Amino acid sequence: MIGDGALAFEPLVVGTILAMALVTALAKVGGFWLLRRIEVSDRLEAGLSVLPGAIVIAILGPELAAGGPAEWGAAGVVLVVMWRTENILLALCGGVGAVVLFRALV
Repeated sequence: MIGDGALAFEPLVVGTILAMALVTALAKVGGFWLLRRIEVSDRLEAGLSVLPGAIVIAILGPELAAGGPAEWGAAGVVLVVMWRTENILLALCGGVGAVVLFRALV
């Protein structure tokens, strides 16, 4: 361990975080490199455009399925905000705020 007190850090932890950052950056650069070398069909472009939403659903779906009234209420808030604004970021922020609020109330 290097340093003392609250600011001490473990070299293995720092090395692991840096390695994960490098792998993430290489994956992104590699994806851009690959897409530049192939012809992107309309079907592939449509699939790539919905990928971020699919990832969000894959992460949040199990939490919602195992959740209770607070999570279901927050999901309703997300649906209403998305329907009214068509802004994914605003809908997700509203959902996070709603689940925190509903958990405090329930």
